[in-house]
Amino acid sequence: MKLVTIDKKRISGLLARTTNAKEMNPATGKIGALWKEFDEQVRVDYKNGNRVYAVYFDYESDVTGEYSVLAGTDQLDALATTKLETITIQSGKYLQFTAKGDIPKIVLDTWAKVWEYFSKKDAEYERAYTTDYEYYKSQNEIEIYIAVK
Repeated sequence: MKLVTIDKKRISGLLARTTNAKEMNPATGKIGALWKEFDEQVRVDYKNGNRVYAVYFDYESDVTGEYSVLAGTDQLDALATTKLETITIQSGKYLQFTAKGDIPKIVLDTWAKVWEYFSKKDAEYERAYTTDYEYYKSQNEIEIYIAVK
């Protein structure tokens, strides 16, 4: 984990609104279905450097409240069979968590590290609950960025 400063960037994709409680139950979770729809409807040109992101934003409160999630790409020229929403990842300070291995296992394991860090009473940084995101660097490498105050 390290503190980094991120410049704003625009990500276009498909959107859902959910909660962490809903995501713990396959019958009510929306993120898996969102990624399935994204994979079916958006063509991402990985060979030419296009990458995918999961952007978390519009937080109702904290880890217990609703939030919006966008499964998307950083390339606006990606072809889609449906209208894409666009969100701007805000510039600012973020804690970066990285992992290599099998997806989706590393995604879940890395989020567990994020939650563990921010649940500590003596954590050096506090979540801002503005814009957080996952950056899929390759088929087996992920970076998760959490906005901090």
